[in-house]
Amino acid sequence: MIRWWRDIERWIEDGTVEARLSGYPLLPLSELLTQRHETVQAEVTLGDWQPITIKFSGEVLPRERTELFKGAMFAAYPGDLVFSKIDARNGAVGLIPNTIAKAVVTSEYPVFIPNADKLRPTYLNYLLRAEHFKADLQRKASGTSGRKRVTPDGFLGLEVPIPSLDEQDTLISSYTAALRRAEKLEHEAEAIERAGWQAFEKVLGIAPPPPLPDRPVFVARFKDVERWSHESILRTDNQPTVTKSDIAMIPLGQVGKVSYGIQKCPANRPGTHARPYLRVANVQRGVLDLREIKYINVPDEEMPKLRLEVGDVLLCEGNSPDLVGRGSIWRGEIEDCVHQNHVLRVRVDQNRLLPEFVLVVINSGHGQAYFRSKAKRTTNLASINSKEVAGLPIPNISITQQEKFLSALSSQIDTANFKRSEAETLRQTAWTAFVSALFTAGEVAA
Repeated sequence: MIRWWRDIERWIEDGTVEARLSGYPLLPLSELLTQRHETVQAEVTLGDWQPITIKFSGEVLPRERTELFKGAMFAAYPGDLVFSKIDARNGAVGLIPNTIAKAVVTSEYPVFIPNADKLRPTYLNYLLRAEHFKADLQRKASGTSGRKRVTPDGFLGLEVPIPSLDEQDTLISSYTAALRRAEKLEHEAEAIERAGWQAFEKVLGIAPPPPLPDRPVFVARFKDVERWSHESILRTDNQPTVTKSDIAMIPLGQVGKVSYGIQKCPANRPGTHARPYLRVANVQRGVLDLREIKYINVPDEEMPKLRLEVGDVLLCEGNSPDLVGRGSIWRGEIEDCVHQNHVLRVRVDQNRLLPEFVLVVINSGHGQAYFRSKAKRTTNLASINSKEVAGLPIPNISITQQEKFLSALSSQIDTANFKRSEAETLRQTAWTAFVSALFTAGEVAA
């Protein structure tokens, strides 16, 4: 690899003694980019000009809008670099993708044409994501604290390492090869986990629901008008199929009790008997997020019926459709903890049913289809009640069989997660190698 050590430049952090060095020439963006000032003329609507939005990740996406912008409008084309003056310091800098043939922006989004003789678009795209670049970009923002902006001149004044085109190709090739390997591992992980779930459901005599028919119509039964969503009706009409099996199904309520938690109100604000309680936000799929725990007042005499016990299965009543039936298991992480009424508690007879087995059945295609079909819906909200949770069909098998099936599924999931971990490590290692090839840390005198 060729190094131009005579051209080493320093990227010095304001107010610190840390410097960043590169073995490649550091060039100002003004030598690599040319600002595009092509105005867009449109009447009444934008027509085939596509408005865009730039995520903090640098991803440029289409934006739903047909009306004209106030003031001047400017064109941007695939491969052009665009940034948001106010959000560039947060990472809103990216390249127009090939999927957007004709982008339109306002003066708040300067547009630049990369110099093809010095830059590969893919290299530039990766460079924009480097923390060193973003740190320097933040220092270019000026103005009041709440409305700091990056100007085109400030942006063009940034210096970046520029390898030769051949060296850029080598860096890109190495990094993208690692990304492909990581993606392959993730596909393998998905296949392994999917096979595990399919085997689990097959042996229990349950199968995932069939795909919903493509019927873009509104359907509602008057007698069941609260479940007036298109998906809910179709789910009800397309129940999970049952495969041949000698295993009988029983309702969850036959081997467990479903209970609501305490309702939050002004009368039970934290006081003399403040107790930690779980909210919907604490109950994630398969795990509990206990980073933020709030408190509610519960007198001593009410604690026996509200206190969570080890092995309690906690399910989200709903709110949004994706939350319905989302659940986890309480392991006694916090002493004297209770739960809010939007979190349902399932306390099973652990001599007959393992909490882990209940949760796996809930997370299976069978369980998720059941909750989707039973959920009461309004426009964007969905919920289930304790009666419907108690009615969930559960395989009636011995504890030994439950442990056997859980072990087989867990083995598949563990193998899949190991591959996902490998993929994530591969991505991180490849990115570190890419950035390290461009920047090295050094020190200067204070």
